[in-house]
Amino acid sequence: MPAVLRAYRVAATVLTDEIAAARPPLGAPDAFALTRMALTTLDTLAEEMATAYTATSEDLAGDRDRALRLLLDDLITGRHASIGALTDRAARLGVQLPDPYCLLVAEPTDAAGTAVTREAALGLLVALVGSGGAGTSPATVRGSRLVLLLPAAAGERAPQALHERGLRGCAISGESLDRIAVAYRLAADALDTAPAHAHHPTRVLTDGDAQVLALLGGRPTAPPEHLSGLILGPLTQPGRHHLMAALTTYLDTGSANAAARRLGLHPQSLRYRLRRIADLTHRDPRDPWQRLTLDIARTIGH
Repeated sequence: MPAVLRAYRVAATVLTDEIAAARPPLGAPDAFALTRMALTTLDTLAEEMATAYTATSEDLAGDRDRALRLLLDDLITGRHASIGALTDRAARLGVQLPDPYCLLVAEPTDAAGTAVTREAALGLLVALVGSGGAGTSPATVRGSRLVLLLPAAAGERAPQALHERGLRGCAISGESLDRIAVAYRLAADALDTAPAHAHHPTRVLTDGDAQVLALLGGRPTAPPEHLSGLILGPLTQPGRHHLMAALTTYLDTGSANAAARRLGLHPQSLRYRLRRIADLTHRDPRDPWQRLTLDIARTIGH
């Protein structure tokens, strides 16, 4: 509100300067009349805005559920420019936004699936954070999708909850609170462009999947090293070079037996390493989509 009022004051100054530069110049009575009109107008605007602001604040405070929904709507459309403004608004609502967070965007697996309604969003929210947490976690509906802002840990329960409801989704957890709008666009674009085999009942699309899809679509939103780190990060840590070598060889040869021969390992040892890679990265190299993301990440990494 202060910024809007300042804009009016700036506009009034510019208009006054334009009139003062006109010919013939204003006489004293007209100059005083112009000044009185400008001050009266600004006073009226300030009073009307303050009254509306107070009424809206009271209305939102009286409808907590609606207030949380509007807060999330503003976040995912980028209407909050700073952490300070966001924190202040959350404090007025008596909530603390999760940090780290998980932004979950979900949609029906098929056209005959779960109806996209406010009630469906709240039901999913309760399943993920419990009835107690549902009062402090925002949820909303955007078109044909449900959008939930969750604590990061709750995102781990998303695959099962979505599968039970005939939903699929994308969970973004690597963006900061002031970039929730970026996280939403990343998740929405991923759901728009992901092939059918990228979805699996036991997992949701994540930051790594979304970044790979953005790259394949010619709209990368992160530097290559960031994408590689998202997907391969655990394999680049000290003491795990043998796992990275196993993955690289498996991707190059296309089979566990061939990779084992090239590395001089027993096939069971190679398969054990592949299972270890899946545990660390949450990506199974034997799954076609996840193998593609791993291959892209290691190619970019090199």
